[in-house]
Amino acid sequence: MRDIKEKIVRELKKIYDPEIPVNIYDLGLIYDISCNKAKKGYECKIVMTLTSAFCPAAESIVKLVENIKNSIEELEDLKVELVFDPPWDRSKMSDEAKLQLGIL
Repeated sequence: MRDIKEKIVRELKKIYDPEIPVNIYDLGLIYDISCNKAKKGYECKIVMTLTSAFCPAAESIVKLVENIKNSIEELEDLKVELVFDPPWDRSKMSDEAKLQLGIL
C-alpha cells in the first residue's frame, strides 16, 4: 500500500500552484491520501485544500489531481475531496517549500 501512495505523491509533486512556484504537496495542500485494495489495483482518495477558497485556478488544480489516475497503472479509481476546513496556512508547508520561498 505504501508503494501506491509513494507513486501518488510523486505525481502530486509534479503539480504546481500557478501563483506560487511550489508543488501542491510541499505547499501542504494535500491533507490525506487513503487507499484500499480493489479488484485490479487500488482505489484511492485524496483530501486536499487550496490556499484560498477563491483560488482562480481551483478547477484546473483539482482536475490535474484527478488525472493522476491516468498516470499510475495500478490505480483503478481516484477520488478527490476538496475541503476548506481546516483552512490552509503556511504552517502546513514543508521545510523545503519554506526554504524555496525564503520564509525559513
